[in-house]
Amino acid sequence: MRAKRRLGDLLYSGTSRFAGILILVTLAAVAVFLVAQSIPALTADPRELRGAPDSFWAYVAPLAFGTVWVSALALLFAVPVAIGIALFISHYAPRKLAAGLGYLIDLLAAVPSVVFGLWGIKVLAPAVQPLYAWLTENMGWFPLFTGPVSGTGRTILTVAIVLAVMILPIITALCREVFLQTPVLHEEAALALGATRWEMIKTAVLPFGRTGIVSASMLGLGRALGETMAVAMVLSPAVVIDFALLTSTNPTTIAANIALNFPEAFGINVNALIATGLMLFAITLLVNSIARVIVNRRKAFSGAN
Repeated sequence: MRAKRRLGDLLYSGTSRFAGILILVTLAAVAVFLVAQSIPALTADPRELRGAPDSFWAYVAPLAFGTVWVSALALLFAVPVAIGIALFISHYAPRKLAAGLGYLIDLLAAVPSVVFGLWGIKVLAPAVQPLYAWLTENMGWFPLFTGPVSGTGRTILTVAIVLAVMILPIITALCREVFLQTPVLHEEAALALGATRWEMIKTAVLPFGRTGIVSASMLGLGRALGETMAVAMVLSPAVVIDFALLTSTNPTTIAANIALNFPEAFGINVNALIATGLMLFAITLLVNSIARVIVNRRKAFSGAN
């Protein structure tokens, strides 16, 4: 005889199922809207688009490049620092200091992006401009540091640093929680075999938290891909594909381009901006799908099992 389910269980299961379905419906609705509004731009004469590019893809390619390029740089700067801070909080710092430091890191995530943009313009850009000049003068032979150097410091590298600071709290918080979940028996076994604290972390904590690190990094990358205000405020944009980090001619991002041009856009150009938003939507889905594949493949080799 089937057991009678309680009202609370029915409400909980029904609410959970509704929430899951609502997420899928919302995602599908966003995708349908973007595709429907993008079709006019994809089929229009390129001469009708702003800037008169050869084709829509010639217009969106530099924007997609700038989005991925600056986000990858931000992730490259943020992940090692985030892992170091998370390990310090979870395994090195005294309990009171760890609690306070963890609170400050979480508080940093609540700072609005416009504040980071102002900090990037007023503080960071002038501070790093002499360093950029030195790098161009002494290491200009390296393709990333070719000149002429920007006189304001508002370059793609400055934006990457700002984005790295913005995504640092997200990655740090998640990595900290994953490291704290490491089985104590694993840590004690490594120490009992004569491992130092760092060797214990290297053999027990980091393998256990590998999938968590990947997930946290991808979540931070998703934040960097969609960031708008900080990039729009700090960067001196241009629709180009250029790997140079210190010049005044910098590739812009899809989100920043939409924010800067949408107020003045009309007609087919509105559809073109929405189409670039569709490209950003596709890039974000691709990044999350790759992250999911990596996490699932690494799960069998992590200490969580």
